[in-house]
Amino acid sequence: MFCHGANWNLYPLRVDELTMGDILRPLGMRVALVGKTHMMPDLAGLERLGVDPNSAKGTNVMECGFEAFEHDDGLHPDPFVPKDLNYNAYLSRHGFDSQNPWNEVANAAAGKDGEILSGWQMRNAGQPARVPDEHSETAYMTDRAMNFMDEASDDPWCLHLSYIKPHWPYIVSEPYHKKYGPADFLPPQRTEEERRDPHPVHEAFMKTNYSRNFARDEVRATVLPAYMGLISQIDDHLGRLFAHMEEIGRMEDTMIVFTSDHGDYLGDHWLGEKDMHHDPSIRIPLIIYDPSPEADKTRGTEDSRFIETIDLLPTFYEVAGGLKPPFHLEGRSLMPLIQDENIADWREEAFCEIDYSLREEAREILGQTPERCRGFIIVNENWKYVIYEEHDSLLYNLADDPMETVDLAQDPQYEAVRRELHEKIFTWLRRRRTRITVSDEEIIGKLRNSERDAGLLIGNW
Repeated sequence: MFCHGANWNLYPLRVDELTMGDILRPLGMRVALVGKTHMMPDLAGLERLGVDPNSAKGTNVMECGFEAFEHDDGLHPDPFVPKDLNYNAYLSRHGFDSQNPWNEVANAAAGKDGEILSGWQMRNAGQPARVPDEHSETAYMTDRAMNFMDEASDDPWCLHLSYIKPHWPYIVSEPYHKKYGPADFLPPQRTEEERRDPHPVHEAFMKTNYSRNFARDEVRATVLPAYMGLISQIDDHLGRLFAHMEEIGRMEDTMIVFTSDHGDYLGDHWLGEKDMHHDPSIRIPLIIYDPSPEADKTRGTEDSRFIETIDLLPTFYEVAGGLKPPFHLEGRSLMPLIQDENIADWREEAFCEIDYSLREEAREILGQTPERCRGFIIVNENWKYVIYEEHDSLLYNLADDPMETVDLAQDPQYEAVRRELHEKIFTWLRRRRTRITVSDEEIIGKLRNSERDAGLLIGNW
């Protein structure tokens, strides 16, 4: 975020920012999207450059570098109903007659008298969605992914299959709605001390509507079974996808990466939604399947080394045959880890950024202006340190307090740890690759003596 500026949903991605599609497409790959993305195009940039959004170049920017095989953000409540939503048209073709079947069928339940119970009301999460599983958003996106693979045939491709669920509205089709109950999930990770003496930003988020609701046991007991059911639904449809890939011979030559963009508090730390620094929000799954023989040494193993999401694109670049990723990419290819190469200098910590400027409720409680709604996180094997603009920092000893409930930042005993981690964040910020138009090699090479070669003898005697 620090480099590209698209810090949140609805923040446009600069027209000059190279995307995954822009980087992989020159290697001969077809880069497509099926499902959800909240990346927004830079319309002002297109207008400034005189680029028609409907032209070939404009279309690429409008979809932020992806070929939109099936673009559906999965957020279509009334009255904002896109007229060209393919999923709504699909539901209509299958007999679900409604002006907006996404809202009234796929994300709603039926009451005792046939009335529509909105999935936006979490009290209805325990009811089955009106849409049967085979026509759910998850099933539909799986079908579209298989359609893409069949069409792509043997051409090299990279597909971003971005499932809409699990996500609010928290509602799931039968039989997944009753697959789990309160006995199946862990108690919330939270303590009374967190509520008695919270950090100001934590306190502001605890006061938001969604957090106040998720602090209630009744809400968790209703929503979590649906959330877990949505995860099982994903599992089953991924199984269907993998079976199709086996059938068409693509499991033998396709790397599969399963991950997420964030977690969901669901009541942990007295919070709902995402946005903050605790592990339920920022620690996400990452499962990689590499069919190549070179990965046999690590097959079926776990790796506890620190990975950042920015490592995925350099990994894909290497898999696609690229020799050296573009110089402005900041991540590192994961292929040496996947292939069990001896790496002495792998990172010892990971970093995260927070921008909660669009969280109006919390922002106004804090009296913050949008540019001050920032946070930075560093985590290593033993510690997590968090900076929030204009507020005290936080420090957690992960070895003794893995649930992150005891803030040690103001304890003089840990001042040296706090200072060390603070300096590491400062160093990390200073080293962001904000010089993105010229590489180090060009500076050392052709640009080094360019002034002298041009006859500009500056400072000679």
